[in-house]
Order: sequence, then structure tokens, then C-alpha cells
Amino acid sequence: MITDRRGMLALGGALGAATLAQAQAQAQTQTQTQTQTPTQPAAPVAAPAAAALPYRPHSVRTPDGLTIAAYEYGNPQGQPILFIHGYAQAALSWDRQTNDAGLAQEFRMVAIDLRGHGMSDKPVGDAQYRTNKLWADDVKAVMDQLALVRPVMVGWSYGGRVMGDYVAEHGHAGLGAMNWVAAVSSSAEVSRFGRGGRFVGPMGSADPATAIRATASFLRECFDIQPSTADFETMLAFNMMVPRHVRISLGGRQVAYEARLRSIDIPVLVTQGQLDKLIDVTMGRHTASIVPGARYSEYQNIGHAPFWEDAPRFNRELAELARGVRRG
Repeated sequence: MITDRRGMLALGGALGAATLAQAQAQAQTQTQTQTQTPTQPAAPVAAPAAAALPYRPHSVRTPDGLTIAAYEYGNPQGQPILFIHGYAQAALSWDRQTNDAGLAQEFRMVAIDLRGHGMSDKPVGDAQYRTNKLWADDVKAVMDQLALVRPVMVGWSYGGRVMGDYVAEHGHAGLGAMNWVAAVSSSAEVSRFGRGGRFVGPMGSADPATAIRATASFLRECFDIQPSTADFETMLAFNMMVPRHVRISLGGRQVAYEARLRSIDIPVLVTQGQLDKLIDVTMGRHTASIVPGARYSEYQNIGHAPFWEDAPRFNRELAELARGVRRG
């Protein structure tokens, strides 16, 4: 055994030298290996394949140069149905129709994002949203570019204004049928609008928190049977895709389509929720009373969105309407 200090130092030095020599040898071996086998760059990780879309997307060019987003579902050879959503909504509003297996098997369904909404262009200026002809021409562009021959035109709420604009500008000869869903046919009588409209002003607030709260309240008023939390979150998200300038510019547009509606001679279905808080039930009854031969369907205990709150009944009645379109 080594007990003196000098001996300990000598032993430590010997062990250190041996360890250093071993480390140098390992480093030399590693260097030689790297020289013989160059390091290859890691192969890039492939991105996961995108899920197939449940629709066929279209970009429609309007006469004034905007792009309107359109989404096509269902049977390409089927009777066309064109869905037009309401104020601050989107094509996704019609999810319970466009994703219905029965409708998709039989009909060619197209839902659009109106100008200022969803994925469509959002121009600035009141004239972009208060000129009736622009709305009419947007719809005609969709019909022409997607070759929708005599479609069933379905309009919800503000979508009734757009349908009225189309008929006033282009007539109804190019349509197969119409479905007015809790839809505006005239702004002349204030009593035909419900209490939910009180949130429209605050929805255009410059304060984001105020605008979001008002939008959520407005959306709640659209339903008597409330959507699930997940569905409501989706709806609130696409409502908030409508910017402030669009919300403001959409207001103040006076319309009266009665004269045109009295001349319609195609099948018309008027769908109205009895408990609608945005478009009073008297609006639906008024529309049905002025269209010759219109069928009126009133939903008991249903609010502003019968197509969502009672989708099975709505889809059944829509299919019946579409099957009745005269061909040729």
C-alpha cells in the first residue's frame, strides 16, 4: 500500500496519463469513423396528408370584381339547391342540410358566403352593401359560373333581402322554386321584426369586447332550441369573421319586394318559426299571403333557425319542394 504523499502523487499522475491516452485514442477513432462515413442530413419528415374536403370549393368572380366563396356538396347530377345565409352568418350555417346524407344523395347543393362574410371578399364602403343590384348580380354570377340550372333558392333571414334583390333585378324565370326561411320580404313594417335586432347596433361597436358580447347575444336569439357548446363556438367564430365595417354598412337598407313577389309563378315555400325573436311570425305570414300559391309551414316551439332546430322536418319539406321543380 502506498502511504506517503509523494507516492500518491506519482500514482495519480500515472492514472491521469493513462486516462488521457485512452481519451485521445477514442477521439482519434471517432474522427476516423466520421471521415470514412460522412454524416448524412436527416430526411425531412413528411407532412400528414390533408383530409379530403367534404365539399367542392369554388371561387366565383362577380361583375364588380369581387370573389365569392362557394361550396358544393352532394350529387353533381341532382336538382340544384342554392343556400343563402343571413346577417353576419356564413355558408356553414347550412351544415345540417349540406351534410345530410339523404339530401346529398339526391341533390346538388351549393352554399355561399355572401360578400363581406366568411371567406368571400370584404370591400369597404356603404355602397358595397346598400346597392341592391350588387347582391342580385353576386347571386347570378354564382348561378352562371356554376351552371346551376333552375335551382331552388333558399334564403334565411337577411338572405330574403338577397333573394328579393335577385328577383327584382333578374326576375324569377331562371329559378325552379324558392324557400323563404324566416326571411325578410319587406322592411316597411317595423312590427314584423323581433327583439333580437337590438343587438345589431352593438355588434358594430369599435370596442372588441362589446362587439363580441353583442354577437354572442344576437346568436343566442337566433335559436329557441340552443345549439351545443361546440356548435355555438363554431357559429360565434364565423360571425366574428364579419368585420366591423361590413356590419355597419349592412344596416339601413330599405327594401320592399311585394310587387315582384305577387308575380311569382314558381313553387314557393315559406318556412317560419313560431317563436322567432328576430323575424316575427307575422313576416312569414305576410310573405306567404302575397305570393300566389305559396305554401306556408309554421314550426311550433321553434325560433329563428328552423333548418337547424328541426332539421329532419326542414330537410323533408325542402326535398319535397325540390322534387316539384318543373324541368326544361
